[in-house]
Amino acid sequence: MSLPPGFLDELRTRLSLSQVVGRKVMWDNRKSNPGKGDMWAPCPFHHEKTASFHVDDQKGFYYCFGCHAKGDAISFVKETENVSFMEAVEILAREAGLPMPARDPKAQEKQDHRAQLADVMEQAVQFFRLQLKTGAGAEARAYLDRRGLDAQALDRWEIGFAPDGWQALWDHLRGKNVAEDLILGAGLAKPSNKGKKPYDTFRNRIMFPIRDPRGRCIAFGGRAMDPNDNAKYLNSPETALFDKGRSLYNHGPARQAAGKGQPLIVAEGYMDVIALSEAGFGAAVAPLGTAITEHQLHMLWRISDEPIIALDGDTAGLRAAMRAIDLALPLLVAGKSLRFALMPEGKDPDDLLRAEGPAAVQAVLDAAIPMVRLLWRRETEGKVFDSPERKAALDKALREKIQLIRDPSIRSHYGQEIKDLRWQLFRPQRQGAGARNWQPKGKWQPPKPLATPDARASFLASSENADIRLREAAILATAILNPQVVIQFETQLEEMECLDPELAALRDVVLRHAIDDPDNLKEHIVRTLGAAPLENLMRLRHVAVIPCVRKPGDVEKAQMTLAEELAKIKALRGLDAEIAEAEEELSDVTDEALTFRLAQAAEERNRASRSQNEDRAIFDIAENGARINRDEKDAFQAIMSGIKFERKRR
Repeated sequence: MSLPPGFLDELRTRLSLSQVVGRKVMWDNRKSNPGKGDMWAPCPFHHEKTASFHVDDQKGFYYCFGCHAKGDAISFVKETENVSFMEAVEILAREAGLPMPARDPKAQEKQDHRAQLADVMEQAVQFFRLQLKTGAGAEARAYLDRRGLDAQALDRWEIGFAPDGWQALWDHLRGKNVAEDLILGAGLAKPSNKGKKPYDTFRNRIMFPIRDPRGRCIAFGGRAMDPNDNAKYLNSPETALFDKGRSLYNHGPARQAAGKGQPLIVAEGYMDVIALSEAGFGAAVAPLGTAITEHQLHMLWRISDEPIIALDGDTAGLRAAMRAIDLALPLLVAGKSLRFALMPEGKDPDDLLRAEGPAAVQAVLDAAIPMVRLLWRRETEGKVFDSPERKAALDKALREKIQLIRDPSIRSHYGQEIKDLRWQLFRPQRQGAGARNWQPKGKWQPPKPLATPDARASFLASSENADIRLREAAILATAILNPQVVIQFETQLEEMECLDPELAALRDVVLRHAIDDPDNLKEHIVRTLGAAPLENLMRLRHVAVIPCVRKPGDVEKAQMTLAEELAKIKALRGLDAEIAEAEEELSDVTDEALTFRLAQAAEERNRASRSQNEDRAIFDIAENGARINRDEKDAFQAIMSGIKFERKRR
């Protein structure tokens, strides 16, 4: 059976040799360098203890320095599975998810036709290069000189010029007896709609040859010299040789440079790639006039585990980055991702190189951000999340994106990273005693040791803002023992300042885990903070008597407790702010209205702060934690005494 042209290339693109070989060997981690695709292991073809079997993932070949076995992925499967060539291809195709092609009796004919087209393209390369050196190419040479390309660079990149004539290339190729159907089939000319002679596809353009990984010219990219031309850049049409969604500019040289340790950079255009390569960034490629396709993404990952997308620092560049994210999310697997280097606004890599040099570009590459951070930036930048509805909309959008990830492990890590970023956005660091101890990526810094529970109870009862601190402790104890109600009060808990550092730490862990994992909230607290903070909280006298703390599980009672205590804290803090504002105004202007306002605010604040003491004066606490009004209790006892007296008299 003959395989169609390009099928084996496609198969090798989808599978790395280390993946295939890795099923049969144990890699030597001391000698192997996965980042460069340089892997070593004991040879699977002969018994040995040393790692003499070498896999070059970039070139796609293996070699044993002991038994001298060598080959590619297909030959490895043939030898290790004892199968024929076609059976090995079928095994690899199934692993790659690539359907085997139907029998094609004309495959060889198609292959011969492709070879003829490639030969025509090479003749066109030479024609365009020659035209650049003529008088007709003077303006193009001047433009390229302004872009910093000398004669040696023009030769290295085989840059040419298509003269401003309708049939210049056509007449040249026909003069060399190239068949008309081959010129048209290579995309170098187009048939006339007026019945005239076909005309050249490229006219008055600087020409950039596009080569496949094997070095064959498969297409051209042309940059218009006329500023009024509708298409600034024009690519060859798709042909039997060229599929722009499956090709990369500078693919072969970039693969070699990446194999030597250079980072793989994905730029936007030909000149960006050329400028980067000339400046020492040899592993640079570009898609061909379209957004990155799924096939191109697999090609990039075959070259490098983590390509850097270096896009222009403008709106179009950011849009292209976002499209790449949407494409990549469902395709992510362990070890394969993207990073994004965003150029300064209004500049592309070529602009930055000419203005500030390679060091500036290297700095941008070093600051490249992972994909999850750019995803977060897209959903949050320029937006205000000042309401529960807006926060919920953000959560929904991010959740939908994360669900696109098929790999469960990666999906879990993305969810955790988004959770950390959300934490930083909605829970900014506070100054003072209650400053949050939560650090990026979940690294919690434990608070300084605090006083014993008895001392803390005394401290809370006697310090400034004691009422608020007491209520904050009651709220947290209720939330910890009844975590199912936290989601209802999430926003209010976020706004709770918690001047006591230990309470602040408890609040953060409650907010972080109560909603997602309520059943294991206590375990999260102990794992994060240790056992002491939770024990200290539960030992506080005023906490121990709360009904839903004594007997947790009553959701309705827990909701009522949180609602009441949070409302009282809000009232106390609001009145404090009102008094402070009134005092400030009073210091500037003597006004009876302000005096009255201050007096009223002070009375309201005192009434709120006295509420707990009044509760204790009015109510007794029963053994089950319920509050009993003393007047009602006394009246009840009087009735009961009267009943007893009547019974005795009878």
